[in-house]
Amino acid sequence: MDFGYARVSTPDQNLDHQLDILARQGIDRENVYVDVSSGSRAARPELDRLVRILRPGDVLHVTRLDRLSRSVLHLVTLGAELREREIDLVVTEQGLTTRTPEGRAMFHMLAVLAELQRELILANTRDGLAAARARGKVGGRKPRLTPKQAELAQRLYNEQPPRPVREIAEIIGVPRSTLYGYLTPDSALPSDSREGH
Repeated sequence: MDFGYARVSTPDQNLDHQLDILARQGIDRENVYVDVSSGSRAARPELDRLVRILRPGDVLHVTRLDRLSRSVLHLVTLGAELREREIDLVVTEQGLTTRTPEGRAMFHMLAVLAELQRELILANTRDGLAAARARGKVGGRKPRLTPKQAELAQRLYNEQPPRPVREIAEIIGVPRSTLYGYLTPDSALPSDSREGH
């Protein structure tokens, strides 16, 4: 069965061009899934839904690769998943298809480029961290609590009767989720009395 996927970045953009092309490919409108999402955003609920329902022998049609993929890495990962599941991909305006040896070769080349990109990013990150360490800088996020705040939080947490985490967070002026990384449970007290709903 043939399915289509279309995407626009904002609600005010027009889908007609993509829908017309998919219709010319013989894809019924009820088999076209549409997302409104920028290219860099991870959330693509309709694409995710479509990929889940595809079965071996199905064909996924898109007008251009940039409508389908957030990045080369995402494209290659999705292409590999579709290939493993015996689902073909047709990119109409760019003349790509995994139905031909040339199309499959193109996706293999993209996979090599994605791997190279990943390795370059890792190498640059390692080099940057090494240079920072050589200058005496420590990587990572700056702690959200000062040592005095962390000590106060732990003291309040260990009081009898126990103070709820919610109350401690209000006193210190941070979200509850921040405190959990700083507090050490007191084994003498039941854990359920600590949550502070």
